[in-house]
Order: sequence, then structure tokens, then C-alpha cells
Amino acid sequence: MSTDAARITDTLVLALDRARELASGLLLVGYGVITVHDQFGRLKDAQPFTNLITDAGDLYYAGKAIAAIAPANPAAPTAATGMKLGTGTTAAAKAGAGGALVTYLTASNIAFDATYPQTANLGAGLGVNAVYKTTWAAGVATNAAITEAVIDNDSATNATSTAANTYSRVVFTAVNKGASDTLAITWNHKMLGA
Repeated sequence: MSTDAARITDTLVLALDRARELASGLLLVGYGVITVHDQFGRLKDAQPFTNLITDAGDLYYAGKAIAAIAPANPAAPTAATGMKLGTGTTAAAKAGAGGALVTYLTASNIAFDATYPQTANLGAGLGVNAVYKTTWAAGVATNAAITEAVIDNDSATNATSTAANTYSRVVFTAVNKGASDTLAITWNHKMLGA
């Protein structure tokens, strides 16, 4: 699939800049890019976003950081498995109604792409990204007004996720995914120690 790599890169840099504005003293920020390609692989839309890592997401990352460390050997939290889409417009929130999908888009529950998640070391003193990517192929999740997405731990379930299952949520300007289009979300959670 051909892509306009420069446009996607510029869009991703814009999303990171927006996330940095929110980061004032934070150690974990989320940002990414949504892309839509037509049936010929031409880029139709590239939209940057910053997201909110939910209370469940905070617990997830903290739990992963200490999983199986002696002497307490705490259990690892349920792993993130994929993403889901929706058409709700309620603002993202740490918990409650904005901490999960508001209006689930049926059959949009898709696991991460085969080579994801990944880590991307940004270099000395710049932090490390946890990179998640999910692609909705032609014929999947067709809708003219997709406005929300989540990273969750129950992508095998064709239903909305609860706030307890939702690690990250974003609300964005409506994306139109036609029946022959492919939509992809590349989602970064940047970790930077202080």
C-alpha cells in the first residue's frame, strides 16, 4: 500500500507536540495518528490525536512495571489486546462515562496488528514509546462518523468495553471510513522518567 509518508510523519509530529503541551510534569503521555487509505492505497485522511490514559491504564502500566518482582511477586494485569471504535462524542475522562467507549461501533473489535505492540527508543534522554497499531480492513467497521477509539483488554468481545477494561481513550474529529477503505490507528504512549 503506498502512503504519503511525509504527511503521516508530519501528522504524528503534530500529535506529539500537542501531547507535550499537556505533559507539564507528567511521565506518561499518549498521542498518535489515524490514517484512512482508499482501495488503491492512496491516503485520504491523516489525523493527529492526543489521548487520555484512563485510571485503568495508569493501573495497567504500574502493574506491568512491578509484575513478578520479588519478594511480593505481584501478578501482571490483564494484557492489552487491541482496539475498538465508536461514534460517541463524550469527552475522554480518567474514569466514568468518558473512561470507556460511549457508542460502540459493532464488529470494530480488532486485535493489534501482527508485529505490535512494539517499543521505540527515542534516544538518550528522550524517552521510549510503547507503540500500538490496529488496522481495520476494507469491509470492516464501515461508518461515516467514527469519532472515538480505545485500547482495551477485551478486543475479542464484540461489545463495548467497560472503563475497567479500557486503558486509553481518544475522541477525534469524525473520520469517514468507506466500505473499500482501510483505517489504521498508530497509538503511542510515551514514557519519560524525570
